[in-house]
Amino acid sequence: MARYLLLRLGDAIPTLFLVLTLVFIAMRILPGDPALAALGDAALPEQLAEFRERMGLNVPLWQQYFNFLGGVLTLDFGRSLLSNTPVLTLIAQNLPYTIELTLAAMAMGIVAGIPMGVLAATNRNKLPDTGVRLFSLIGYAIPDFFLGALLLITFALNLGWFPINGAGTDFASRMHHIFLPALTLAFVKAAFLGRLTRTSLLEVLGKDYVRTARAKGAREKRVIYNHGLRNAMLPITTGLGLSLLSTLSGSVAVELVFNRPGIGRLLIDAIAQRDYAVIQGGVLVFAVFVVLINLLMDLVYVVVDPRVRVS
Repeated sequence: MARYLLLRLGDAIPTLFLVLTLVFIAMRILPGDPALAALGDAALPEQLAEFRERMGLNVPLWQQYFNFLGGVLTLDFGRSLLSNTPVLTLIAQNLPYTIELTLAAMAMGIVAGIPMGVLAATNRNKLPDTGVRLFSLIGYAIPDFFLGALLLITFALNLGWFPINGAGTDFASRMHHIFLPALTLAFVKAAFLGRLTRTSLLEVLGKDYVRTARAKGAREKRVIYNHGLRNAMLPITTGLGLSLLSTLSGSVAVELVFNRPGIGRLLIDAIAQRDYAVIQGGVLVFAVFVVLINLLMDLVYVVVDPRVRVS
């Protein structure tokens, strides 16, 4: 297990380094001057020069690059070009909201999606199966931002059942605020997991050992869950990892639609204002989460199927 983990970590480090390099290059080729974006068109040349010097934008690109890498290694992502607030502080303020939304959406998607897949697989070509496949088709077809806008207009603006924006303060209000955004993301995740669970379980239920278990008189519930779903978990686990990554990226649009704080909202505002430091820090956070989620999925594979360690 330790050797397997070290190999995966060895793959993750070059990936993060490549992401850091690409982010740095992308920020420098964006059109526009961050000094002008921060100070405005009426700023004097002396003010622009002082701003560039203070933010380290007046040194050669190679020096900016190594300063950037050194800052990342020491968890110093610099300061916002506009508010002069440390980027790490901005990330720490917004990251909990994104994590909260992602976990809530994933929990709702798993609770709805996997049982739907089991129901469809055990009722193949019957009404429940048709209903689940239709739901999956609709879930695949509707973009997150469009569904979020529909839910917001219907249940927040017209019916007034949920708040229009914000994230709440105490636990009860946070759950009230997060329900519609989480439901928006969970709808697509449930559709994906339902279809994946159905396909994986149908494939396993056709295996010889499942037929043998039935021939020996095992109860159908035991056959489905102990012999079927347990052995279908490897592709479902892969789907969970992909779904978690798409949920994390989908939170950007949902945070905008529902006007919620979060890393996605922070990134969009920073891109609009050409705030290099905040963009670099936000993208790095997403990159780290992608690497960690992939690493977690690799470890889950080992638990679900120990044969993975051999390969």
